[in-house]
Amino acid sequence: MNIYIKVKPKSRTEMVEKIDESHFIICTQKIPEKGKANNDVIRILAKYFHTSPSRVVITSGFTSRTKTVTIVI
Repeated sequence: MNIYIKVKPKSRTEMVEKIDESHFIICTQKIPEKGKANNDVIRILAKYFHTSPSRVVITSGFTSRTKTVTIVI
């Protein structure tokens, strides 16, 4: 399952906002430095989809706020 996300780092709260079936907005409290925000996005998505973090992979957009993520369910 491929989804497209827009990340908002350094937010006050962590949240997942579903726009449609494959587009999401994710707010994270981590700063976008040394992969901290990416790791937090993986953790938040794994919790949202009730799966292991090892099954969530960022396929493109490692240094961008818009990312493509593959989730193996």
